[in-house]
Amino acid sequence: MKRRGSAGRSLALLVVLGLGGSPAVVPAAAAEPGTPQVEWGRCPDDVVTEAAPTELRCATVRVPLGYADPEGERIDLTVSRLAAADPDKRRGVLMLNPGGPGGSGLALPALLVAQGLPSSVTDRYDLIGMDTRGVGHSTPVSCGFTTDSPYYSNIPPYAVDDPAVTAQAKIAEQAAEQCADNDHDGRLRHLTTANTARDLDRIRAALGEEKTSYLGYSYGTALGAAYASMFPERTDRIVLDSNIGDTHLDRDGMRRYALGMEQTLPDFARWAARRHDSYGLGRTPEQVRASYLTIAGTLDKAPLGGIDGSLFRLLTFGHLFKQTQYPKLAQTWQALLEGDEAAARGLSAAHRETADGELSPADNALTVFLSVTCNDVEWPEDVTTYRRGVAEDRERYPLYGAATANITPCAFWPYAPAEPPVEIDAEGPRNVLLLQNRRDASTPHRGGKMLREKFGDRARLVTVDDSGHGVYVLGGNSCALNTATRYLTESEMPAKDTFCRAD
Repeated sequence: MKRRGSAGRSLALLVVLGLGGSPAVVPAAAAEPGTPQVEWGRCPDDVVTEAAPTELRCATVRVPLGYADPEGERIDLTVSRLAAADPDKRRGVLMLNPGGPGGSGLALPALLVAQGLPSSVTDRYDLIGMDTRGVGHSTPVSCGFTTDSPYYSNIPPYAVDDPAVTAQAKIAEQAAEQCADNDHDGRLRHLTTANTARDLDRIRAALGEEKTSYLGYSYGTALGAAYASMFPERTDRIVLDSNIGDTHLDRDGMRRYALGMEQTLPDFARWAARRHDSYGLGRTPEQVRASYLTIAGTLDKAPLGGIDGSLFRLLTFGHLFKQTQYPKLAQTWQALLEGDEAAARGLSAAHRETADGELSPADNALTVFLSVTCNDVEWPEDVTTYRRGVAEDRERYPLYGAATANITPCAFWPYAPAEPPVEIDAEGPRNVLLLQNRRDASTPHRGGKMLREKFGDRARLVTVDDSGHGVYVLGGNSCALNTATRYLTESEMPAKDTFCRAD
C-alpha cells in the first residue's frame, strides 16, 4: 500500500478508485465462450434519449470486483447493443470505447451511426457499447466531488510560479484523501486498465463470441492495446484511434498534452488570422498566438468574470479538439481581449456550476479517471519533482506546459498499483490498425508512433494530415475513413504505414 503523502466540471475529460492489501497479480486467462448469457431489454431512460432515434437494447454482465478473487464480490457492467443490420453478412461483435477513462459509452453505437458510420460496418457487426467498471449505469463509484470542489478537472491548472504548484499540491492531496474517505465499499483500487480489459473478455464470453473486434478512441486506445496484448488469441480486428502511446496514462503521457497544444494551436491561429476583421485576434498566426499569451497573462494578474488564466487555457485546450469549435473559441478570446465582464461571467457559469453542496455532474467521470490513472502506474510523490517539471515545460511548451506538468492527486493516491502496467505484446496476430491525426491537442502524433513501434509488425499506422481529436467517422478525412472501413469489413490491412493527405 502506498502511504499517503504529506505534502466542477471537466471541460476536456479524456479529449475522461478501501484501504487494505493490494490484490495479487492476475493471469490473463481468457473466459470461454458458449451460449449467450445476457438478457437484452430496455436501456436506461437517459441512454434512450441520447441514442434517439436509434433504438438500442441493454443488458447487465456480472464480473468479479477483483480478479484475484473471482468467486468474491461481483459488480455489474451495463452494455448496449445495436444488432447487425444484415444477419447474412454478420461477422461478430465490435466493442466500442469513447475514452476517458470515465467516459460513458452506452449511447456510442447510436452516436457513431448519427455521425455517419458506414452501413457496410453496421451490416456486419453488432455494435457493443458499455459503461466500463465504475462508470455510470455500471456499479458506479464516487469521490463525492461537488460543484464547488477545488478539484474540478482531470488536467491540473496552469501554475504561473512555484507557489502555485505548492497550492495545487494541497488541493491534489485533499482530493486523494476525499476519494479514500468516500471509498466505503473498497472498490476504487480495483479500477485499472488491466481489470477493465479482463472485463472486456468476460463480456465477449457472455455474448457467446469466440473473438471480438474493437474500436477505441483516446484512452480507449490504451484499453484496446491492453486487451490485444493480454488476449491476443481472442482479438479479431482492432482499430485504435487517437493513441496515447501505451496501455496506461502516466506523467509523461499527460505532459504530452502540452506538446499537442503547441502543434494544434497554429491551425486555429491560421483560421483566426483569416477572420481578423470579424474577431480582431491578429492578422497573422503569430499575432494570434501573441493574443493568446496576452489574454492569459492579463487574466493571471486580474481574473475577469470568474475566468482566470488557468481556466482560459483549459477552455482553449478543450476547444482545439474539433475545428467546428473554432468560431466559439474565437468569440471567447474576443470577449476576453475586450474585457467584456458580462460575457466572461456567462462563459464561467457555462463551464462550472456553482450550486453549493450538489455533486458535480463530472463527479463519477473524474473519480474513474483518477482511480484508473493512479492505480495503473506509480506517480512521483515529491512535490519538488513537479515544481521542476513545471519550470521545464513552461519554457519548453509555453502555451500549456505549466498545466500538464503540474501535480495531480496521483502523487498522494492511497493505493499502490496492484500489478505492473500491461506490456504491449508484439507477438500476436497482425490485426491492429492505428489512426492518428498529425495535430491533436490531447493525443499528439507521437502517441501513434510510440504504439506503432511497440506493436511492431502487429500494427500499421495511418497518419492523417489533419487537426483534431478523433479520426474514424469523427473526422472528415476520406482516405482514413475508407482505409479503416475496408479493414473492418474486408480484412484489408494496409501493407505498410499509410499517409492520408488532407481532403
